[in-house]
Amino acid sequence: MEALIQPSVVDGKAALQARAVAKRYRGGVRALDGIDLDIPVGSICALVGPNGAGKSTLMKAWVGFERPSSGSVAVFGINPWRNRPAALDRIGYVSQKPSLYRGLTVADHVALAGSLRSGFDPGPTRRRLDELAIPLGQDTRTLSGGQQAQVMLALALGTHAQVFVLDEPLASLDPLARREFLHVLVDAVRADGATAVLSSHVITDIEQACDRLVVLGGGRKILDVPIAEAISSHRVGTAEALPETAGAQPVGTFPGPFGERLTLWLVPPERADDPALRGATLEEVILGQLAASRSPRTPTQGQPS
Repeated sequence: MEALIQPSVVDGKAALQARAVAKRYRGGVRALDGIDLDIPVGSICALVGPNGAGKSTLMKAWVGFERPSSGSVAVFGINPWRNRPAALDRIGYVSQKPSLYRGLTVADHVALAGSLRSGFDPGPTRRRLDELAIPLGQDTRTLSGGQQAQVMLALALGTHAQVFVLDEPLASLDPLARREFLHVLVDAVRADGATAVLSSHVITDIEQACDRLVVLGGGRKILDVPIAEAISSHRVGTAEALPETAGAQPVGTFPGPFGERLTLWLVPPERADDPALRGATLEEVILGQLAASRSPRTPTQGQPS
C-alpha cells in the first residue's frame, strides 16, 4: 500500500511524540510502560492493540486528559500539560463515546464549537451533516448513538486541525457510514496536509485509510512501521517452517480461517522468496502481532531492517 502523503516533520518535529511515557494507576496497574513514538506529519496512523493495551491512555495523554506518570508527550513539540491551549488548538479529538450536551440542538453544538475554537469553519461540518440528513435543529438527545458519533466527527472536521486523534470513533457506525467517513477523513488529510491517528479493531478501516501501523501490547510498543513495509517484511507459515538460524524470526502464532495454526515470521530481504513461507496479509500481520503482545517477553520491534 502506498502512503497517502509522504510522511515528514515540521521544523524537525513530528506531529505527535511520546518519550519514555509510562502511566501507572492505583494498585500498580500499568497502562503504558516506556513508550517511545513519533507520528510523522502527513501520515494516517492505525493504532492497534488488544483491550487494555494502552491505546486510549496514550491518546488522552496527547490531548491533556491523562498526565504521564513519567516521560513526556508533545503535539508539534508542545507539551499539552505546559501549554494546553496551544496543543489543543492543533488537535481534533473524538473519543470512543460521544460527548454531546443534553438539551442542545445540533446547530447549538456547531455554534458552540465556533465560539470555543479559533479558526473553526462550520462549512465542512454543515456539509457533512447535510449529507447524513441529520437536521441542525434536532435535539441531540433524540439522535441514535451512530448519529451522535457522526455529529462529533463532523465537528472535528470543522476544526481543520493539524492532527486528528480518533479513539475508536467508528464503533457505532454502520458499514456504509464507516466507509464514507474514512473517505472524508482521507480527503481532509490530503487537502490540509494534516495528520491522523485512528484507533480501530476493524482491519478494513485500516486498509482503507491508513498508511502506518503502530501495535501496542501490555503498555509497550510492539511494532511501528509503514503498512507497506509491515506487509513486505512479514511472511506466514507453520511454526516449524524455518529455523531461527536462517535469519527469520517467529513473531506470533494464531488460528487461521479453518482452525489451522499459522505463524507470522519477520524475514530479512534475502529470505523474502523462501518457498517455505507465503506472503502475509495486513490482517495476518496484525493477528500475529496481537498474539505476540500477549507474551511478557515480547521484544519491542521498530522498523525491520
